[in-house]
Amino acid sequence: MPYQAIVWLMDADKLADGVLAPYVDLLGDSEKQRLAHFLRPVRRRQYLAGRVLARHALAQVLDVDPRSISLEERHGAAPVLAVPPDQHAGFSISHSGRWVACAASAGSKLGLDIETVDATRDMQAIAEHAFDEAARNWLADRPDETRVRDFFHLWSSMEAQFKLGTTAASQFCLSTQQLSIVLCCEQVLSDLPTLEVKEFLP
Repeated sequence: MPYQAIVWLMDADKLADGVLAPYVDLLGDSEKQRLAHFLRPVRRRQYLAGRVLARHALAQVLDVDPRSISLEERHGAAPVLAVPPDQHAGFSISHSGRWVACAASAGSKLGLDIETVDATRDMQAIAEHAFDEAARNWLADRPDETRVRDFFHLWSSMEAQFKLGTTAASQFCLSTQQLSIVLCCEQVLSDLPTLEVKEFLP
């Protein structure tokens, strides 16, 4: 079977709370329980936008009604697709700052990570905490003009691989000027994944 994936990106700050409110009814019980724990409006908006994007992206690749999609929260782990029960389908949600993204595939497990490119972050401290010695040495050797973007690409690559949970057969950089975006796939894709910016919720 051909393995393909789509990646959708949205600026959650452009979504008014009133626009998102009707989508709460799409959530399952475990998702509603988690949503209730977010006290800050920005986190509620990010969470809800990510779940809506995931449902519609999965509906597109699986050719089903988005209202038939059921996601199940897992404590300390990424959510899983509960309905329809498809062992081949994969999806991954990520957010950074105002941005929310989701990747979906009918034939491959996925790990997606987005990071806002911000030169004011304490990259040294993050590297010491998250990178191994080889990665830190590689980053130290990067030219000054690319080191910031190299750092964020390395960081998002590691996060995407972690979310995938297994060895990636293929990895794609879909970065924009503002964001470092990396998609890791369990399968080798037959086509390059496309990045689509959504101005409105589906």
